[in-house]
Amino acid sequence: MLARILRPRLARPLERIAYRLHRLGVTPNGLTVTGFVLTLVAAWLLVEGELFWGGVILALAASFDMLDGSLARYANQVSPFGAFLDSTLDRYSESAILLALAVHYARADEAAGHLYLVLILLTLVGSWMVSYTRARAEGLRIECKAGILQRPERVLLLLAGLITGWMGPVLWILAILTNVTALQRIHEVYIRTQRAPGSRSPVAPNRG
Repeated sequence: MLARILRPRLARPLERIAYRLHRLGVTPNGLTVTGFVLTLVAAWLLVEGELFWGGVILALAASFDMLDGSLARYANQVSPFGAFLDSTLDRYSESAILLALAVHYARADEAAGHLYLVLILLTLVGSWMVSYTRARAEGLRIECKAGILQRPERVLLLLAGLITGWMGPVLWILAILTNVTALQRIHEVYIRTQRAPGSRSPVAPNRG
């Protein structure tokens, strides 16, 4: 939802930056990997309890994540592997940040820290299921991008919580709305399969 709003407004500035990066010989996959490495640095800072600076580095990493696709399109270097690498490292990046926060709050003795740990685990499950439901739908040749809290929204919420220090409300929102988004996608696929011709034919389950 947020991506559809911001993409047209950011297209021109990102294209200008992509032009300069291309002139410097930067590759889309290089940006993807650099963003992932920065995310790992942010995760280490979160484990050490430096939530604000972890948020700052995560914001820098997110900027690389926005630029790699723009550079790939500008330089005509869009490839199946590039898309696969970007999507895979996105999953690792989000998991690394949430696991780092889990370690940070697991060290806390107060009850709030233990509650936050539970919320983080629920967010992890929800974010994985958001990705899985889309991938499984695409395996059935159904485009499924429905849902209130997709990855851009999740990243922005995490950044807001880390930089402002309001992690409690942010974790509640993430824990609830990531799982709501997964349910929205399940409902979307159900509706689409009921409308599709031959939708009542059996589909082999994915055991992977």
